Amino acid sequence: MIEFIAETGSTNADLATRLSARERVGEGDWLVADRQTAGRGRQGRAWFDGSGNFMGSTVVLLGPNDPPPPTLALMAGLALYEAVTPMVQGRAGLSLKWPNDLLLDNAKLAGILLERVEDAVIVGIGVNLAKAPELPDRETVALSALGPAPVRDTFAHALAASFATELSRWRDFGIDPLLRRWQAVAHIEGTPLTVHEPDGAIVEGSYAGLASDGSLRLRLVDGSLRAIHAGDVMLATRN
Repeated sequence: MIEFIAETGSTNADLATRLSARERVGEGDWLVADRQTAGRGRQGRAWFDGSGNFMGSTVVLLGPNDPPPPTLALMAGLALYEAVTPMVQGRAGLSLKWPNDLLLDNAKLAGILLERVEDAVIVGIGVNLAKAPELPDRETVALSALGPAPVRDTFAHALAASFATELSRWRDFGIDPLLRRWQAVAHIEGTPLTVHEPDGAIVEGSYAGLASDGSLRLRLVDGSLRAIHAGDVMLATRN
């Protein structure tokens, strides 16, 4: 079920409130808003709520035999990639960036925010369908740059279906095929990256794929590999 609402502070926060109050929130249910007045992304950033864009959240109810919850970010990324692919009409340039961004020609098209509430994970997704924000630290793009913007409600149903399919695969087949598929549609190995770690440290290197647990493998300047488990990852340009 998809519940469409005109305005809210944050769809993630709304679902968190419902879960904390022990209200029934079914897996596969979505909350989608026309506007968010307090939407947020990773690292506490404001989440742009341009009219016509997609802003929605859903819930995954964790089971004892599920793969590690952090890999839901990769699963959600694949679901998003599969939902958007038909809308770019076979155009090259669509790719995933660890851990939670969908890029078009290396510009940010969509982002994902995961938040845990007890034995549930809220997955918030924002997609620039009609408008892209101007950000000081990264390029952005909207699907409207390629032609007429997709209809938000139509996109919502496509994403919900794709998410359900990928969630089932995540549970049924584990993370090994997920990692292979994710890496197949990520930016190419050797892409220069800058990582802002949670403690404030900045690490530069190049993309070297994913480790078996889904963490990012960063090849440092000296050739060594470093596993990145958390941080803000940005494409970097080397001179």
